[in-house]
Amino acid sequence: MADLDEALVLVATHFRGVRDKAGLPYVLHCLRVMMSVDSLDAKMVAVMHDLVEDTAVTMDDLRQRGFSETVLTALELVTHRDADSYQDYVVRIKDDAIACEVKLADLCDNTSPSRMLLREGREDRDTARIQKYLLSYNFLSDQIDQPTYRRRMTAIANA
Repeated sequence: MADLDEALVLVATHFRGVRDKAGLPYVLHCLRVMMSVDSLDAKMVAVMHDLVEDTAVTMDDLRQRGFSETVLTALELVTHRDADSYQDYVVRIKDDAIACEVKLADLCDNTSPSRMLLREGREDRDTARIQKYLLSYNFLSDQIDQPTYRRRMTAIANA
């Protein structure tokens, strides 16, 4: 059975040399999200939350390495596929406790003042992304209901 050590090695290997928008090693984001959740299963999902979405690693690769179905199910949910709208992706996460915990930690890290950028010439796009993340956090933490979430997300997309 694959464990947290295996997840850490995969993330360190596949994100080696990758930088975030601020120019910092991307793996630091994965580690911060991991440190913000509680259980070992959630930590594995958290550290790998962008692995399938942003690298050549597939769910089948992880299954063959021996990650549990609990981890794989939550990881599949937090992996945003191009075919899914962001709204549908976030709504899908809500019913899985581990996926929801990980996505909330991811959103917190993504909206941290130390990571938010308003890039010159891209202020509108960056502001819309921040609004999208904050609304998603509000929805996943039960501060707003699904119809309100969808309506407000649509308004942001159409602005």
